[in-house]
Amino acid sequence: MARLIKTEKEIEGRYTEQWVVVDEDALEQWPAGPRDTVGRPTPRQDGSRRARGEARYTADVKLPGMLHTAVLRSPFARARVRELDMRIAKRAPGVRAVIGPDTAPLTDEPAYQGAPVAAVAADTYGQARAALALLEVEWEQLEPLLDPDEAVRRNQLVDEPSSYERGDLERGFAEADVVVEAEFRTQTVVHNSMETHQAVCHWDGGDHLTVYISTQFVWGVREDVAEHFGLPQDNVRVVCEFMGGGFGSKNGADAHTYIAAELARMTGRPVRCMLTRREENLDAGNRNATIQRLRAGVRSDGTLTALDGEFVNSNGFGGWLTSTGGPMRMLYACENVRTVEYGAKLNTPPMKAFRAPGFVEGTFGLERLMDELAAKLDLDPLELRRRNYAQHDAMDERPFSSKNLLECYRRAEPHWARRDAVRASSDETWKRGVGLASQVWYGGGGPPSYAWVRVGADARVAVVTAMQDIGTGSATAMAQIAAEELGLPIDRVEVSLGDTARGPYATVSAGSATIPSMGPAVRSAAADAARQILEIAAQRYDREQRLLSLKDGRIVCSDGGSWPLEEVTGMLESGQILGKGSRGPNPTGMRILTFGVQVAEVAVDVQTGEVRVDRIAAVHDVGRVINPLGASSQVEGGIIQGLGHTLSEERLLDPATGTILTQTLDAYKLPTFADVPVIVTDLVDEPDTHLTNLGSKGLGEPPIIPTAAAIANAIRDATGADVRSLPISREEMLRALREARERGTERVGAPAA
Repeated sequence: MARLIKTEKEIEGRYTEQWVVVDEDALEQWPAGPRDTVGRPTPRQDGSRRARGEARYTADVKLPGMLHTAVLRSPFARARVRELDMRIAKRAPGVRAVIGPDTAPLTDEPAYQGAPVAAVAADTYGQARAALALLEVEWEQLEPLLDPDEAVRRNQLVDEPSSYERGDLERGFAEADVVVEAEFRTQTVVHNSMETHQAVCHWDGGDHLTVYISTQFVWGVREDVAEHFGLPQDNVRVVCEFMGGGFGSKNGADAHTYIAAELARMTGRPVRCMLTRREENLDAGNRNATIQRLRAGVRSDGTLTALDGEFVNSNGFGGWLTSTGGPMRMLYACENVRTVEYGAKLNTPPMKAFRAPGFVEGTFGLERLMDELAAKLDLDPLELRRRNYAQHDAMDERPFSSKNLLECYRRAEPHWARRDAVRASSDETWKRGVGLASQVWYGGGGPPSYAWVRVGADARVAVVTAMQDIGTGSATAMAQIAAEELGLPIDRVEVSLGDTARGPYATVSAGSATIPSMGPAVRSAAADAARQILEIAAQRYDREQRLLSLKDGRIVCSDGGSWPLEEVTGMLESGQILGKGSRGPNPTGMRILTFGVQVAEVAVDVQTGEVRVDRIAAVHDVGRVINPLGASSQVEGGIIQGLGHTLSEERLLDPATGTILTQTLDAYKLPTFADVPVIVTDLVDEPDTHLTNLGSKGLGEPPIIPTAAAIANAIRDATGADVRSLPISREEMLRALREARERGTERVGAPAA
């Protein structure tokens, strides 16, 4: 039965209340622990297709008569186009159309280097590039604003400042026996997805548009493009079969899609617009830099009395204000907390969501501060975190739908206990230590999300939903869920996704929302199909339906009868069993969060400043784990990406002009396999009993959140040096070592529990 409900939905920590229509979901959760398929390590169903080159990415789409696009981008951080002559370019060989600043989203007042100004469509990409050189542009270079603190002083912000306060902050600091104050900085990092941003657009009949695109949200692109061109949404079809990473940068349509669609409309031919790697480092989004000015007060027994933070986010010329202060507000039980967050609007490329935006940066500052407090108190850092464990949501007193952070701490103890042996392996040059950091993040997702399950006469199953698998193995998880509910081996289940014209609505694959949003809908649809199968079987075999179940591809009766599933479905011949399902509401009045802790082991060359990460143990609580193999891959991927953020990755600007200096991967240092440490994954795997029919939360973002802080705390354990800026370059490491020597605290490890 359909229900109209009002429920809370969360994506990337942003909550919305909305009315949705969902089918009645009366399914009880499966018992905790591995089942026949769910909870078992399962290779990706599409892994062989990817490995053999059979997977069709957007770059593989080749339509008859397709044109290729090159985009003129501003070479300046802030400029004005005084004159743009496109006449010669329009007559260049192979050129079919040229558009300029009078066509949105192109602009004649670019506010950052890389902003699109004009575009050319030609028979080949080489011809399009050659035509760009024939555009005659007269630029007026303007002075850019590059200092985030100056932007805050001028009130040049992307949004209103975000302020939060609870308790009495001054009283909290007055009650503190120890107060620590520090400034932390994190850098701008670029997503650098393996597959760059790209789209192929084709108009059919003048009012129907098909968009092939690398995206994390086919339905969001559909909505955005329809609005941009004034079309009914059903006139826009969006397709994303496979994609090579997004990490939050591909949640919307973006300029390249509108450019391709406009040129396709002008020429009557399909048009591809694809960012090069250099363009990817200019105009594909980034994790913004931050400045964090923090204070913390604590009693001598380790109880936090006050937390205070001012956070300045260097947003660039757009994006949104991420919740850098979220960890300070949410992670620990502290009565007196104040945070103020600013989003500085600068003449640099706009930020985009990047794997736990805000929380990665905010956790670095908060968890570094916690270790400095522990050192002042001569208290074990793990014990300090235990003593400030939050029993409920400190922001509005809501209970947690589930929380197993204490269990994470318990499981982390053997890894934390290695620190004496690790320290003992130090020598004159290489100092070794162990550090840890906690994690909090969202990941509950929410409705609406829908799925269909089709069972044919051959007893094979198709799961149909217009979600997207952004490379995380979500499609395999959906197949596992359907196989489990239908009592079938997974090789008899296929998942069809990534096409708004061939499946029902699915949520964005962002904010760790895919599994907790889509999984319950798939299970509900599979249960609907299973119910219909058993109804037919009850009639066929003259049994009561309540006595029948599905197991190992058979219909099983509690009286001992057993029949192959094909015996029932085969009667359908060309008929089909169609199950439908939707994602139910989130629990009312509860806070849905994920938790975890990571323990890092490092070695520091105190002569050169080189930092090596030798081992990271990651213990996370994300509810029920559908596929342990895929989940461990998520953890490893998040930690490796966190290593780059911690040690090497940084977008560098010319401080005078705002010109981006790191436009290629030989200048922008991503981690390689040589940098990857031993990674130990331990997932609590306890279903959230209040959350949907699965009890699963998202795992895409939690693994990257505590990595930088754990490494920096391990460096402190090894050397006594306080690292307060990312990335931890050799220069930053040597600076911190000099400072430690000057205050006489070099090589001070964390106290024992």
